[in-house]
Amino acid sequence: MQIVIGNILQDDGLATIRVALEHARYVDGRTTAGFAAKVVKNNRQADDKDRSLETIRKLVADRIMTNDVFRMAVRPKQLSPLLFSRYEPGMHYGSHVDDALMQGMRTDVAFTLFVSEPESYDGGELVIESAAGEDEIKLEPGALVAYPATSLHRVADVTRGERLAIVGWVRSFIRDASQRELLFDLDTARRSIFERQGKSREFDLLSKSLANLTRMWAED
Repeated sequence: MQIVIGNILQDDGLATIRVALEHARYVDGRTTAGFAAKVVKNNRQADDKDRSLETIRKLVADRIMTNDVFRMAVRPKQLSPLLFSRYEPGMHYGSHVDDALMQGMRTDVAFTLFVSEPESYDGGELVIESAAGEDEIKLEPGALVAYPATSLHRVADVTRGERLAIVGWVRSFIRDASQRELLFDLDTARRSIFERQGKSREFDLLSKSLANLTRMWAED
């Protein structure tokens, strides 16, 4: 399942992150790419040894992991260290699939959290490929798109301005994407019923099914 979640970061958080990234030390993005992805990756990333970024790394991770919609859609068990990426004119990231294991963690879900204002740069869309075609994504700052890490995807050429984004990966309690989607739909339905009717027989039955399916599929 692919989902867009707005307002992961508010204005105050975005301002703090932009100031920190303006003064961050950047390295060649290929240092974190697999052997095949290195061929198509052309960007810069904040040096993961830059200790000045530890505070905002924790801030962003906390905002993501405590977001109700993210938790419903992704069922996160573990979050990878976040990468702060920067694309300048002429930079891009060609079609690739993410590594299945990163630092010993299985990657089930990938996400990109946009930091730059979309009108401040041209190009730079995240393009997610599927049998149905290509989905080009360019979001408002503070918004996040999460999608199965099994997907082929790329970042289109930036032709003007600067694209700042935060990327990361999640190991989910629920490995299978179709199962995560089913749980998300059930959870959404039961919450909607609760808002309209309060605790009802229908709410209880949906809650029971949600809990028991989670029990059936979860890897703890």
